[in-house]
Amino acid sequence: MTTWLITGCSTGLGRALAEAVLERGHNAVVTARDVSTVQDIADAHPDAAVAVALDVTDDGQVAAAVAAAEERFGAVDVLVNNAGYGYRAAVEEGEDAAVQQLFDTHLYGSVRTIKAVLPGMRARRSGTIVNLSSIGARISPEGSGYYAAVKAAIESLTLSLRKEVAPLGITALVVEPGGFRTEFAGRSLTQSAEPIADYADTAGKRRKENDTVHGTQKGDPAKAAAALIRVVESDDPPYMLLLGNDASDGFRAALDALRTEVDAWESVSRSTDYDD
Repeated sequence: MTTWLITGCSTGLGRALAEAVLERGHNAVVTARDVSTVQDIADAHPDAAVAVALDVTDDGQVAAAVAAAEERFGAVDVLVNNAGYGYRAAVEEGEDAAVQQLFDTHLYGSVRTIKAVLPGMRARRSGTIVNLSSIGARISPEGSGYYAAVKAAIESLTLSLRKEVAPLGITALVVEPGGFRTEFAGRSLTQSAEPIADYADTAGKRRKENDTVHGTQKGDPAKAAAALIRVVESDDPPYMLLLGNDASDGFRAALDALRTEVDAWESVSRSTDYDD
């Protein structure tokens, strides 16, 4: 039996993961900014779950959530940084305050929780840290530059973290989901307030009023939760887990395109060293 601390459990993948973890007999600290939205999960598993209010942009609430986990269950064995939301805007349209909030939630929110659980994990020489990214970090669609950027930052952070903590018996990994049938493209999606007409045929096509994807995504959150648990419990978890056929296809296409460009410009790349 392990104890999971999962951020952003009110809907979507976070809720599906919390329910799956508990169904498999593990303990779970289920969190959301509004704790009432996850209280039903804890009430259904009174011996194995505790609901905690957690805004990952609040240092005090992060510390309190980890303290609650340790007090109730003794330790945090698995941290899943899932809390977040979407933001769409052409790069020129992005509002400074909105972009700062996006990074504070996704990137710095993950940093806060990671720093809060690592002392305990280091002391025990065990633990797993799972950071949710997105296939958007790889394919960078028009209108998702800021969201892709924050997820790419999380991926790079996680790879360095993985190398730092592996000798201590701790695992860190990234999850890149594709499109899943959650509220991500619906209620949880935000966007710039003032669209610029020149971007109507690029970023503009992906604004909420023009996007028909919500509710038609192929991804099943319950299957994603089962896959994630399987990977966490494996003997050799990967650095990156892709979830969904669209994520797998998109990743491979982006990798092939990048390799083609690297090959095309390799002679220029190799022309910049001092001559021996």
